[in-house]
Formats: sequence, structure tokens, C-alpha cells
Amino acid sequence: MQKENKMGVMPVKKLIITMSLPMMISMLVQALYNVVDSIFVAKISENALTAVTLAFPMQNLMIALGSGTGVGINALLSRSLGEKKFENSDAAANTGILLTFFNYIVFLIIGIFFAGAFIHSQTGIEEIAFYGREYLTIVCCCSFGVFFQITFERLLQSTGKTIYSMITQATGAIINIIFDPLLIFGIGPFPELGVAGAAYATVLGQLVACCIGLYCNLKFNTEINISFKTILHPSSNIVGEIYYVAVPSILMMSIGSIMTYAMNMILGSFSSTATAVFGVYFKLQSFFFMPVFGLNNGLIPVLAYNYGARNKDRIKEALKFALLLAVSIMIVGTCCFLTIPGTLLRLFNASDSMVSIGIPALRIISLSFPIAGMCIAAGSIFQAFSKSFYSLIVSIGRQLVVLIPAAWLLAQTGILDNVWWAFPIAEIASVILSGYFFKKLYSSTVAKI
Repeated sequence: MQKENKMGVMPVKKLIITMSLPMMISMLVQALYNVVDSIFVAKISENALTAVTLAFPMQNLMIALGSGTGVGINALLSRSLGEKKFENSDAAANTGILLTFFNYIVFLIIGIFFAGAFIHSQTGIEEIAFYGREYLTIVCCCSFGVFFQITFERLLQSTGKTIYSMITQATGAIINIIFDPLLIFGIGPFPELGVAGAAYATVLGQLVACCIGLYCNLKFNTEINISFKTILHPSSNIVGEIYYVAVPSILMMSIGSIMTYAMNMILGSFSSTATAVFGVYFKLQSFFFMPVFGLNNGLIPVLAYNYGARNKDRIKEALKFALLLAVSIMIVGTCCFLTIPGTLLRLFNASDSMVSIGIPALRIISLSFPIAGMCIAAGSIFQAFSKSFYSLIVSIGRQLVVLIPAAWLLAQTGILDNVWWAFPIAEIASVILSGYFFKKLYSSTVAKI
């Protein structure tokens, strides 16, 4: 008999902190990497920074496929542990590893055949296209590390061992940070590779994180058993259960790729500098969004476990505490963007033109941060209770139905500053939809426990 998991017995506030803090720290390190990576790329030229921004939608799609699959694995594995169905939890882990390999094959094909066409569809400036094609080909063809890193981290998170997940992600990000300047600028014995150096530093960090994640699962994650024989003989039922949760999550996160691609096109109609500002915004906002997503990742297995264990009070307390933390973090982000936007932009070697565009952009968009924090925290129950379809509807409503049309309409005014107001408008729509689905799900599940 296995002993009771801490997710069912530890005081809830302490549990949320214990589960989430390691992931919040690791995601802060990841956010630091995102910023440092772009700072180094910006030293090459503004065109280089723009090129990496144009590659971001495809990178985001990669993360969507990996993380969405991970959400499905996480939800099934944690729920099975809560229900004491240990055979199902092992099957979820091993089947998830096989699915991860197929995810990599998809992006290997994209990297070989479609990277150039994707970049060229967003710009007619040849230098930007060259940099973007070079960067995207490398990160797609060498994406083995990132896919398995995500899966191994999710397995650790599912059983509450988030400290090892933190070690995995933080180590990968630190490797990225160290090798960025070495490979971009050719320091010491390393060749000067420019934008390609940034890509190689990225995939190197991901590969190291992947190896550490595998080791931590084999050595410390005793609640699941990884077996090569089981990996090669997946259960169709388990695949179906994983993707029942994963597909809506994948689609939901993929919508972010469509949004960034469309925003790149809309902003590119003003100037390539406006597109670069949008890329810088995404790097800077990750300092606040990434910790909230870390909180969300820590909350999901807690909710799923206690739902499986039918513990209503722990579910309610976890939701309230997580909501307070998420909104508090995002208020800090709003304050930073309102008070020191120029300082933040100059970290990226911003020209006067880029600063003049960027200051109002950061201030306007940041007004939506606290609302976004509420939506992320409340939406965790959708994934934990295998209702990711609700999250998908909210994401479609926010980004495709509201944000992109609003941005396009505001762009027709010919005033760039107006375009940024699409973000607060979209978050208002998001919180209305999230509130509706949260109330519906809560009354039909938690209230009846």
C-alpha cells in the first residue's frame, strides 16, 4: 500500500506554496532567460530582434503541443493517484512519454520544410527573413529536448515533487543564459554564430533540462514506474483520456500562436519597430505571467487530487488562496509597467523611436494584468476537473473573437497607440466568460461533493 500523498493531507495554504513556489521560481528564471536572450539578440540589431519576434508564434505552437499534452498527462495521473488507481497513473506516465516523441516528429518536419515559408509570410525585409529562418529551423529541428523536458516536469508536478521540476527548468534556463553570449558573439573558444547562436543556446539548455528531468523521475519519482516495455505498448483508452483533456488545452494555447502571428501582421503595417516593441512586451510580461502560470501548474494537481478524493473544503480553500496570489502578482506587474516603461525598454538597446512607441504600449496593455491573473487562477479548475473545453472557449473568445478584430479595427484609425487598447478590451471579455463557466462548473461539481 502506498502512503497518502501530501496533496490530500498537508494544510492547503502551505501545500499551495510548497507546490507552486518551486515552479514560480523556475518560471521566473525562465522569464529571466527570455529577457536576457532578447537583450543579447538586440545587440546584433533591431532587425535581429524583430526576426526572433516573428519566430515566436511557431515556438509558442511548439510549447502549446508539449504543454497541452502535459496537462492531459498531469490531470489523469493526479486524479488516478487520488482515486488510488496506481495502474492507471503508471499507464498515463508511460503513454505520455510515447506521445511526446510523436510531438517532436511533427516539429522536426516543420523545421525542415516550412520554417522559411512561415517567416517570409510575415516580412518582406530580407535581413529579417534570413535571421528568422535561421533561428526557427534550428529550434524546430532540435526540439527533442523541449518536448521531453516539459513531459518529465509534468510527471514530477503530478506527484507533488515540484522541487525537482524547479531544478530541471532552472538549470536549463541558466545553461541558456550562459551560452547565449558565448555563441552569439563568439567569446573564448566558441564560434561567433549571431542569431543562430541564440537558437543553439536555447536547444542546448532544453536538452540538459530534459536529461535532468529524466534522471529525477527515475531516481525520485517513486509513485510512478517508467518502463520502456510499457512505453512501446500504449493503451488506447489511456491515449483517449489524455487527449480528452489535452486537445482543448493544445488548441487553447495554440490560439496564442494565431494571435501573435496576426498581431505581427497588424503591427508590421505600421513599422518593423512596432513589431519589435510587441516582441519586447512579450518578453517583459513573462516576468509576471510566468509566475502566475507556475502557480496555476502547482494548483492543478492539488485540485485534481482532492477532486478525486472528494474533499470539497480543500478545493474551495485552494481556489481562494490561489486567486489572491495571482491577482497580487499581476498588480505588481501593472505598477512596474506604469512607472518605469522607458527603463525596461532600454534594456533591449531600444532606439528613440522604439522607446516612443513602447512606453504607451506597455502602460496601456498592463492595465489588463490583474484581470488576466483572475482568469488564469479561476481557469485552473477547468483543467483540473477535465473541463479544458471551457478554457478553450474563453481563449477563443479573448484572442480570436475580441482581441484580433479589435486590434484590426483600431489599426484602421492610423494611430498605433490605439491598437494597444485591444488587450484591456479582450481581458474584460475574458473575465466575463471565465466567471460564467467557473460558476457553472463549480455548482455542478464542487457544490455537490
